[in-house]
Amino acid sequence: MANKDNTSIRGMIEILREQGELLEIDGEVDPIYEISGIQKALENGPAILFNKIKGYPHARNIGNIFSRKERAPKIFGLKDPRELRLRCREAMRKPIPPRVVESAPCQEVVITKDIDVMSVVPVTKYTERDGARIIGGNNTFLCGDWHGGGTHLSFNRLNFRWPDKCSLAIGAGSHLETAAHLLHRGDKIPVTLNLCNVPAGLMVAAAGFIHPLVPVGADEVGYAGGIQGKPVDIVKAKTQDTYSIANAEWVLEGYIDTKQKAWESEDAEKLGKEGIAPVFPEWTGYLGRAYRLLLFQCTAITHQKDRPIFFTPQANSFEGDMMGSAFREACFWELADRIRPGLVTDVNIIEGVAGWGGNIIYQVQKRRRADEGYQRQILASAQASAIGLRFAVIVDEDVDIYSAEDVMWALATRVNPKQDLIIGAGGGMGQVLMPMERVQAAMEAKSEYRFEGGMAFDATVPIDAKWNFERSKHPVDRVDLKKWLSEAQIHGIKAKQSDYARIMAKKG
Repeated sequence: MANKDNTSIRGMIEILREQGELLEIDGEVDPIYEISGIQKALENGPAILFNKIKGYPHARNIGNIFSRKERAPKIFGLKDPRELRLRCREAMRKPIPPRVVESAPCQEVVITKDIDVMSVVPVTKYTERDGARIIGGNNTFLCGDWHGGGTHLSFNRLNFRWPDKCSLAIGAGSHLETAAHLLHRGDKIPVTLNLCNVPAGLMVAAAGFIHPLVPVGADEVGYAGGIQGKPVDIVKAKTQDTYSIANAEWVLEGYIDTKQKAWESEDAEKLGKEGIAPVFPEWTGYLGRAYRLLLFQCTAITHQKDRPIFFTPQANSFEGDMMGSAFREACFWELADRIRPGLVTDVNIIEGVAGWGGNIIYQVQKRRRADEGYQRQILASAQASAIGLRFAVIVDEDVDIYSAEDVMWALATRVNPKQDLIIGAGGGMGQVLMPMERVQAAMEAKSEYRFEGGMAFDATVPIDAKWNFERSKHPVDRVDLKKWLSEAQIHGIKAKQSDYARIMAKKG
């Protein structure tokens, strides 16, 4: 009987297959352009399992796992995104620590000699403008004293320009940057690069945590355990004094050499300049640029024996936006709850609006006059705590935060631009992947990128004037369309309605 446990990608595949959420492609696909092209063409559709990869008959590939917001809750037996968000909040409050096991699926095959990563792993080339074939689905696992006694997971892109060495991109302000550039500068930091991590681990690695809530030393793998409801299994690495995710499909063991740097692409090396040569698409929707990065030395490749699965998330995609959104939303909600408990009733990151890192929509229900004003402190705290947050909105309980159109309606009808628009302080740390911040730094003749400031909108109604903002409601609940129309007519009309029209038709 197939394993349907959500603590591995293979178990997740069985869950998705049973739910009709998995598309399997058995025809041969090329990791150069074809896998990426198929995934993009089927955006917001099913998860896709490619069973035959050109040049890599021993391997498979999966993508678009998180391309629908409703899918992730189903993996963990939950009914909707809000319930998953609440599970993430509980996981943050009460993590379930990882469990050390003696043997693991990820170590069924161990390669320690003549290491050549590109000959074994079916690395993708996403677009014709990519600077190289890039591993974008890696989860770096850092633990022990290297992370203040805790555990850390993150996505870090890799380019294996050499058989056993690669550049490793580390986000500014991340926990891995703190370890490599501040706390352990000059050291060789043992890590494992886990390819096709467990589903909850992927979500945590993609979260882009708000660090006042998740500091160095936090148990991020424990958060993944909290999401899946049981410990994440880890196993001692074969060649390094660290651990691997036991149910990962592939693991690259090794160390980050903080004294060695490597150009991310040949074109960048020829130019001798950072941030110019293209590398691959980023979550901002713009083409990423190549840098001179720290070097990762691979000391072993381990993987599952039965056709290991490679993971190809696309940064600028529904999957890229939604893989980490549940936990990031939970962070914003938890931050707000610590300021004014119970005022915020839900949160949502709208996909496609500056990516997962660029926006947050809060929904509040003011209960008494004393709640008035706290909504602005919640917005200000989000701007101060989330690096590079560009767009934040707070609305009342009668606004659908899952509809960009309804949020826009609230902005158009409830915002006084003279007092309800809050501009975050510019000049602080921002996102290197956001071109506007590089342009701003260049204009000011600064060597580093700088945040030019985000926008926050208080689109709530003053509690004493709430009566004046009553939304009209038509009697849709008093009519049964079947009295006048056939099922086919009703279905045909609704199929032509826009998403917002369907929301309005349902609410009246």
